[in-house]
Amino acid sequence: MIRSLYTRVVLTFLISVIGGTIIAFFVASWLYKDKLNENLQSTLFDFGQDIVRIYDTLPLREADSYISEMKQLHSYYIRIYEETGQITSYGANNGHNPATVTREQIKKVLGGEVVQVKTNSVNPILYGLPLKTEMGTKAMFVEQRTTSSSSFLIKWALTFLTYSLIAGSLLILVAAMFLVRPIKKLTTATRRIAGGDFNVKLNIKQKGELGTLALSFEEMMHDLQQLEQMRRDFVTNVSHEVQSPLTSISGYAIALKRVDIADNERSRYLDIIIAEAERISKMSDSLLKLSLLESQSQQMRLVTLRLDEQIRRVIVAIQPQWSARNIRFDLNLRAVILTADHDQLNQVWTNILGNSIKFSEDGGMINVSIKQDIQKVTVQISDTGIGISLEDQKHIFERFFKADRSHSRKYDGSGMGLAIVKQIVSLHKGDIRVESEPGRGTSVFVTLPIITPTD
Repeated sequence: MIRSLYTRVVLTFLISVIGGTIIAFFVASWLYKDKLNENLQSTLFDFGQDIVRIYDTLPLREADSYISEMKQLHSYYIRIYEETGQITSYGANNGHNPATVTREQIKKVLGGEVVQVKTNSVNPILYGLPLKTEMGTKAMFVEQRTTSSSSFLIKWALTFLTYSLIAGSLLILVAAMFLVRPIKKLTTATRRIAGGDFNVKLNIKQKGELGTLALSFEEMMHDLQQLEQMRRDFVTNVSHEVQSPLTSISGYAIALKRVDIADNERSRYLDIIIAEAERISKMSDSLLKLSLLESQSQQMRLVTLRLDEQIRRVIVAIQPQWSARNIRFDLNLRAVILTADHDQLNQVWTNILGNSIKFSEDGGMINVSIKQDIQKVTVQISDTGIGISLEDQKHIFERFFKADRSHSRKYDGSGMGLAIVKQIVSLHKGDIRVESEPGRGTSVFVTLPIITPTD
């Protein structure tokens, strides 16, 4: 099997050209076969009539001398039969195989008939004409030699085919080089990307299918580069996030081995170990949930629900978090019915409201409102907390990203809450955006369709 695309293109062209030219030649020959035969018959018959007129006009000896010197004998072959059976021929054979003339055909011509004989040679016509001389009637048979126009036509066609193939082959060799070159570049680039090198420049300026393919390839390469960077960042972040609680657990576990440790210290160390273990467990659960959401292996269970009631229940469920810090809520929740996954949306409001509470000052205010139009509903959750810088707003939906790194110890968390929120909203064909200013609070806008598409 031929693997090279270049060889395939060249062979395909050659086969197409050869096959197409041969088919076209035979089709044209078949279509114009009758026309060609008519022309040959007319020319041959006219030449025979001219010979008859020569013998009618000139004496026999002069006519024989005149005929023997005619230039047309290069193209025609003449045989004259007498009643005695004697044959006189004009025109050299030169490899030409004359058509067979029967005694019956000779008798018909001698009797004054014009005989037309079809043969199996390339020129299928033989004319027999009566020739009247002072020596009596003779039978003249005229035929066109195969080295004439039809033979020339065949030679011309073969020559044309040969040069056509040579010229076409040279052109396709050059054209195929330009055709295959960008594909070779793509192949080389694919190997480099497979080796981890994403700094590949294709420089393919072609348009059409190859240009579209090159553009798509560059976009894919850019996406792969981003994915690779995200993978590295993810590994780094996971290692960092897991290392901290593991270090605490290991350190306090070693401290517990001391014999002289007091009971209250032992209890405090155990509480820290338990808390750090729960932190790792929550991180693992978040990673698993995010992985399921991104792979869409977790099927949505769509139900019809009251959005305003769901948000109220979430606020009530997390009351210990906000009541302990005297945080108040201002609710403007109009009744809205929509179709969505109840548990996933619960996770969205829990994560967003949890962040609002976490980053609000004691005694702060959180505003929650719902706006609805014909096709969608928008939930706005605003707080008066520390806010988010413009640069950090670009990354808050990334895994393990923590906007307030200077207070990372004060504000505990894995940095995956908003990444989960973003994925859930995307699965519901919705949108989420953030407006914030450092020191002046943050507003989160979640827009969802009234009826979530199932595809």
